[in-house]
Amino acid sequence: MVEQGNSSGRGGGQRRGRPGTGGQGPKGRDNRSHGRPGQRKPAQARDDRDPQGRGRSRDQRHRTRRDQERPSRFEPRDEERRVPSPGTAPAPDEPDTPKEFDASRLPIGVRAELKGLSQGLADTVAAHLYAAGSLLDEDPDLAYRHAAAAKRRAGRIPVVREAAAEAAYASGRYEIALREYRALRRMNGRDELLPVIADCERAVGRHREALDLLASLDPRTKNLGLRIECLLVEAGIRNDLGQRGEALRLLKSAISHRIGPRLGQARLRYAYADLLVADGQLGAAREWFDAAARLDPEGELDAVERVAALDGVTLPEDFELDPEPEEDPQDAIETEVIELVSPEEEIAEILAEIDGEDR
Repeated sequence: MVEQGNSSGRGGGQRRGRPGTGGQGPKGRDNRSHGRPGQRKPAQARDDRDPQGRGRSRDQRHRTRRDQERPSRFEPRDEERRVPSPGTAPAPDEPDTPKEFDASRLPIGVRAELKGLSQGLADTVAAHLYAAGSLLDEDPDLAYRHAAAAKRRAGRIPVVREAAAEAAYASGRYEIALREYRALRRMNGRDELLPVIADCERAVGRHREALDLLASLDPRTKNLGLRIECLLVEAGIRNDLGQRGEALRLLKSAISHRIGPRLGQARLRYAYADLLVADGQLGAAREWFDAAARLDPEGELDAVERVAALDGVTLPEDFELDPEPEEDPQDAIETEVIELVSPEEEIAEILAEIDGEDR
């Protein structure tokens, strides 16, 4: 943890001028009369006189005492040692980092991005990143404070901006998350950020801007997980705009084609069930939540809990759902889930069909 000095403001208190470079001494200090302009008084002027200062002027005696008391021009003062570099001073409300944090706990890619920092700074930033990631689910507000502390010190590093964006999003700070995700996308140009940026636009009420952003996704992309994420966000936007029927149609079309990662298919079913609940179709919603749960054996979604809630049942903590997949509800079209991706020609044909249906 960076030691907190007694200064005020981000960069600490204002530094005194360094000897000879900015501090303004008393009047009469000008040395230009002694030799060349700017030349210092020869050292022997202090050494070959009586210790009591006889034979020297008052100005010379004053300067001698001052020179003896002050540190070397290349040696920082004690107060300078305590002043952190600009932007690295702890904020008043900054949370403490784990005292025995080991940077090896972070992924190797994260550690690689921090290598450009000094060792002490890298350790502090790494500790805040680790704390932010650990707290993201249980205490998103505290996670955001840790991420903000890391950003204050290393805001130009992509992994730091990503942590700040994720924590802001998780804690409901959507304007901040939007700003951070945009900055991150400028850094790396990744289309994978389009869905979350659009969702932030949606959260702050800019639905049309969100739809325009989603429409900018290259229709030829074969990143099916990304297409599913964009579709999920669009369905949410359509529902917000009072177009629930269109939202249900979008989700149902994607479900029926059964392309993309298994968890992506589970999320489509979950979103579809959630809209059915909002529409009052609780029986159908239960079936679709159940279908989502069977495609999500790791429990990434809370589909099992949603089924239990609709049944009026409280599940024990150690409850596990039978992971064997079953058929979707009767109004689905196919029965087999395509794992990950299909052959490229089939994918292109299906995506073209989806695009045609959406027009």
